[in-house]
Amino acid sequence: MGPSLGSDGGRSVPDSPIPEESNSEAYRMAAQSTLERERIVESPSRRLAPAAAKQSPHGPVKWERQYIRALVVSDAILIAATLAATVLLVPHPTMIPVHKLSSAVSVWLVVGLIGLVIITLLSLSGSRTSRVVGVGSQEYRAIARSCFVAFTSAALFAYLFRMGGLKFVLAVGLVATAGVLVMSRWVWRRWLVAQRREGRMANRVLLVGSEASVASTARDLKRTPAAGLHVVGACTPSSRIGAYIPGTDIAVSGSVSNVMQALERVAADTVLITSANELSADTVRSLSWQLEPGQQHLIVAPSLTDIGGPRLHARPVSGLPLVHVETPRYHGGKLHLKRAFDMFAAGLLILLLSPVLLASAIAVRSSSPGDVLFRQERIGLSGRRFDMLKFRSMYVDAEDRLGELSAHPRDGGNDIMFKLKSDPRVTDVGRILRRFSLDELPQLINVLRGDMALVGPRPPLDREVRQYTDSVHRRFLVKPGITGLWQVSGRSDLDWDETVRLDLFYVENWTLTGDLLILLKTVRAVLKSDGAY
Repeated sequence: MGPSLGSDGGRSVPDSPIPEESNSEAYRMAAQSTLERERIVESPSRRLAPAAAKQSPHGPVKWERQYIRALVVSDAILIAATLAATVLLVPHPTMIPVHKLSSAVSVWLVVGLIGLVIITLLSLSGSRTSRVVGVGSQEYRAIARSCFVAFTSAALFAYLFRMGGLKFVLAVGLVATAGVLVMSRWVWRRWLVAQRREGRMANRVLLVGSEASVASTARDLKRTPAAGLHVVGACTPSSRIGAYIPGTDIAVSGSVSNVMQALERVAADTVLITSANELSADTVRSLSWQLEPGQQHLIVAPSLTDIGGPRLHARPVSGLPLVHVETPRYHGGKLHLKRAFDMFAAGLLILLLSPVLLASAIAVRSSSPGDVLFRQERIGLSGRRFDMLKFRSMYVDAEDRLGELSAHPRDGGNDIMFKLKSDPRVTDVGRILRRFSLDELPQLINVLRGDMALVGPRPPLDREVRQYTDSVHRRFLVKPGITGLWQVSGRSDLDWDETVRLDLFYVENWTLTGDLLILLKTVRAVLKSDGAY
């Protein structure tokens, strides 16, 4: 039960410890001050926020609860089906002997308890919260941790109570359950992202701050519709209501002094403060009090850009929400783990793709005169030079013809990286290889040699490096990769500034989980062939 409403639309004043002698002037003033504070906190949000929520066709409470409920049902069905299939397909005793207790329990009881533990851990880990679903790797990491904790806990109990016959069931069940859940969430995410691209199942966001910060934040959010933050208005110091923010299609909905009225005007459910210079700490705090709990949200964007979540740690000190930003590290155990993964994955891919490698080599040899492999000097880790390998996709005189082509208008690439969508130097077989990125496969040998990694910034040419600004040289802090963040975000269709931004974001924030996601996205990008030429 919420607090009762007074006649003025606000909450009634709670029981006060003011004694009977409150008829004195001091106590009357204290009581009046309390009432005024209650009115400030409650008005106008308690009157306006519900109206705003009703006007939104997909209010946050409605779609969030429906989506979370669907995930719970989906997870439960898949966990039950996967564990049942494990029990039916993996050899095991029907009754598991518990030597410590001199008794036995059914294997179905064991896997049933494991399933309940996984369901509980998925909820406790926050894998279904609205701030996690749809974007980033946190959702997948939560699933992996939940499955790992559940099965390792079962293995520990099996060891302590000397329960025999569970080894294969637990090992297969862990891999199968985690894999099925991740694939299921990936499918759900694709559906949710499609909905959000259409403006549905997303939070309606009101940006608050200077015009420059509002425009910058709006562009960043527009690039990532999967985040579910759909901008519907803005509040700026100028309060030119109806005027558009320069460079955007966002109209000013109010000033920074009447955010709650603007929130109702555009039926928004989320306030995002893009710059705190225009609002005092007391104003931001008062605004947070006025927002309807569970219905409206407050987000504050710090003056940090391109910083990944794992490097950010919130630490409240004396009421100050301090954000610690860890400096990126390019050495240590995490880097050794990345190298071990690269070597294992590259060797495995060469083995699995050997028929494709052989067929590509034969096609290149028979299509035009010249070597099968094309070697080109590139710049790698710490500025070291190495020969990058590719299947030859151009005629042998391609480098000699570069000068005459560079004077022609470009129909691809960007100011630094020379690309042509209809490059006359590319052979017919080369176009097919490039379309599906098969010409890049010999770089798996570069990975085994240690010149490259599976994921990282693309290794540039020396002529490209000579045009770099100082900040772009940070790309050389990590090994170049066969694929990377910019390749799965548009490839050759991106302009130079966006390419650099994505590469530097990777350099500053790479994780092994992020590498795995990029590799999965690479498969999709290759099949779609967008930006490949």
